Amino acid sequence: MTVITERAPPATPLAKTSGHPPVRLSLKPPGPQGGLLDGAWWPRSRDLARELPALIELLDPQWARITRVTVNPTYWPVVPRKVPVNGHVVKVGWFRAEQDPHQLLLLSYRIGRWDLLIIPPETDAAAAARLMAAACDPRTLRTGSALIADELDHHLVAPAEAAPPGRTQAEAWGAEGGAMAAPVGTTGGR
Repeated sequence: MTVITERAPPATPLAKTSGHPPVRLSLKPPGPQGGLLDGAWWPRSRDLARELPALIELLDPQWARITRVTVNPTYWPVVPRKVPVNGHVVKVGWFRAEQDPHQLLLLSYRIGRWDLLIIPPETDAAAAARLMAAACDPRTLRTGSALIADELDHHLVAPAEAAPPGRTQAEAWGAEGGAMAAPVGTTGGR
């Protein structure tokens, strides 16, 4: 995959954060911290130049000034080198092999480092809520990719797609035109 980087930040932000919808963010509560993640971020798009300023503007007062952000470029079509945020510039870097593609790393000179799960923008609200809760649980010792994979494995059937009462999923599927595969060792000939 090719990563496109911008050469220089624009003189003024293209999208002011005041016009940006509310940031969808969940952070671990204060107290003893455990686990690999410090919270979860659910951006509205895959446009880092638009999404990062609102996130950083929200986090700056809580975590001191964010100075650097890193991502894995796997799911980001364009990774800007810098983003302007409320009077300062935040450097953006990317690491393909070293960083989980479902995590965002934020750095501050004074406070330290935070790792956030990145919930894909196209995720439905129920799945995003489960992922946010898991990322904020201090007992969670899973990476961002592991949490996303768990969500996909355990919630493949949405509640609306569940079998009607009194029928199993296989019966409902068969009644709607699906067919069961022939058992191994049998022929399906006519």
